[in-house]
Amino acid sequence: MIYLNAFTFPNKDMEFDFFLGIKRTCYDSFYPFNILSRNKFERIDFQPITILYGGNGSGKSTALNVIAEKTGVNRDSIYNKSNFYTDYVSMCTMEIRTEISEKSRIITSDDVFDYMFNIRNLNEGIDQKREELFEEYLDSKYSHFQMNSIADYEKLKKINDTRRKTQSRFVRNELMDNVREYSNGESSFLYFTEKIEEDGLYLLDEPENSLSPKRQMELMKFIEDSARFFKCQFIISTHSPFLLAMAEAKIYDLDENPVVVKKWTELENVRTYYEFFKKYESEF
Repeated sequence: MIYLNAFTFPNKDMEFDFFLGIKRTCYDSFYPFNILSRNKFERIDFQPITILYGGNGSGKSTALNVIAEKTGVNRDSIYNKSNFYTDYVSMCTMEIRTEISEKSRIITSDDVFDYMFNIRNLNEGIDQKREELFEEYLDSKYSHFQMNSIADYEKLKKINDTRRKTQSRFVRNELMDNVREYSNGESSFLYFTEKIEEDGLYLLDEPENSLSPKRQMELMKFIEDSARFFKCQFIISTHSPFLLAMAEAKIYDLDENPVVVKKWTELENVRTYYEFFKKYESEF
């Protein structure tokens, strides 16, 4: 499924014309200007799975965030924008083949980490409340209580409840179970599978973070199946060899000048892995 057919970024000439109109000289940075134009990255023509590959500073995350802003897809974490971000986005153009679903979103590392931290904070609050209930149970069960008025009725019910139940049963009835806390990799993988629904455009910024090789392969299969069977389109920034190997993915190499489309086996990062394991092939 293709929702977003093509996207263009400002070229050097457009950026130069924009700078001519800037009267103030107090800015040290014009980000995101001068990032993608360095390697003449001016247009993307999308497939159901399109990958932006490149090293640190290549602009792949910048491109992904600009596309997200232009398309207006959902996002959870706040993205820091520069003074010129809106100007840059307004100079971009996009071609829509099919109306973009309201389910569509960008998922970044910050989203995944926030999700994991929220679970941990929730569990810490539950653990603290559990300790308070332990003390409440003991105080109620062994207190010498005498009811003096109707105002003491709730206290009486609490005491009778503690005397009928064990400590563990009392606490379980009063407190929700801890939200199960998975490992970082498990939580990260679950976040993607929960957020990615049918019929949506999804922009994933380095989704391999926190994922083991096995989990990366599981995510690769999940993305392939979502694109093939569930009408999803993906635009992914990554340098994971597992994700780069996805079937029929179109890969833009942002390290090249000008940016070109390559096969995954031609990419420098993948070749580095290949040569390393080839060197030690006899040890396997």
